[in-house]
Amino acid sequence: MKTVLLTGFEPFNKEPINPAWEAVRALDGWGEGGFRVVARQLPCVFGDANTAMRTLIDELQPSLVIAVGQAGGRVDLSVERIAINVDDAPIKDNADKQLVDEPIVRGGPAAYFATLPIKAIVAALRAAGLPASVSQTAGTFVCNHVFYGLMHAVAGRSDVRAGFIHIPYLPEQAARHPGAASMSLEQMKDGLRVAIRTALAVERDAAVAAGATH
Repeated sequence: MKTVLLTGFEPFNKEPINPAWEAVRALDGWGEGGFRVVARQLPCVFGDANTAMRTLIDELQPSLVIAVGQAGGRVDLSVERIAINVDDAPIKDNADKQLVDEPIVRGGPAAYFATLPIKAIVAALRAAGLPASVSQTAGTFVCNHVFYGLMHAVAGRSDVRAGFIHIPYLPEQAARHPGAASMSLEQMKDGLRVAIRTALAVERDAAVAAGATH
């Protein structure tokens, strides 16, 4: 039985909820066709989040890891292509830290690419009627921090696929942010199911144009 690790963050930046955690935890224990999902929450804290991620990977030995994060400015399910080796926070994390121009891993590569079949996932999401795109930037806050830390932790391991997906606000959050896009929790859950199935089934990514990006 393969283990699929899904992670979502605790609420941050004065938001009462985090859609990433709400969507991820709703899938805890779900499985089909030889896999089972384990959902875990990460702290929205530089350093601590990556320590927690490494511990989870060591403990669970997953075949697939998808980290999920909130991006309030996004309008769709954004499947991230690349994580960069820099923390440059526009706001403070939940430990009141605001890192500026700091490497995530000193001496580490400038960037890592996701090992998910990102274009195949986007195509499958769109085929399911869900708005989705390949994103070329995960930002420089804790989401990118975890994405980079995850890829660093599994670098060179052909037995683990890993990557990051950003999701928009939930409707109740968007109501407090005029003009912001939102997505229902059911759509987010459906999207993550599609992403998991595709990542486990597709060996080679689709060779198509990326389409709309962020």
